[in-house]
Amino acid sequence: MPSAERSGKEPADSRRADVVRNRGRLLEAAAEVFVASGLDAPVREVAAKAGVGVGTLYRHFPTRVELVVAVFRHQVEECAEAGPRLLADADSPLSALRRWIDLFVDFLVTKHGLANTLQPDSSSFVALHTYFLDRLLPAAEQLLGAAVDAGEVRPGIEPYELMRGIGNLCIAGDDDPRYDPRRMIDLLLRGLEAPPAS
Repeated sequence: MPSAERSGKEPADSRRADVVRNRGRLLEAAAEVFVASGLDAPVREVAAKAGVGVGTLYRHFPTRVELVVAVFRHQVEECAEAGPRLLADADSPLSALRRWIDLFVDFLVTKHGLANTLQPDSSSFVALHTYFLDRLLPAAEQLLGAAVDAGEVRPGIEPYELMRGIGNLCIAGDDDPRYDPRRMIDLLLRGLEAPPAS
């Protein structure tokens, strides 16, 4: 009987693993397609990039808005979880902060245009903004605080101000090939650095 129980269980476990794997592939593919082609890209393009059928995409995400929201949440989670890991692995807190800001900027590029898909007065949009702040502010606070404690960043900078400033610099780059937001963000971060001890 144990072997029968096992054989009955394995297909269900395998199906669950396939569902999780397909969902992950769809989220990664959608993020890439949205960056390259915008949030109005055909969903068949997302499905093709993920290597699944359009029906599989619709089983996971029945509407475009649900797909966009899921990508948003997935990328927020990846960015939030990267903060402590980068802090543990980096040579210095400032290095960890810079690497995290690179991830944050990558996220902002994918998120850009979300408001065009969700109505500004939509409860989904408000909930996503709250979720964004609830998950990312603590990561920014931890990294910024560690850099200040290490004497690498000037004290007095609020995590929200830093995130808002970076977001504004990213938005300003729309449709202007002469503007490089990453260069401006680098200048911003250089301005935050504490002067060397004399």
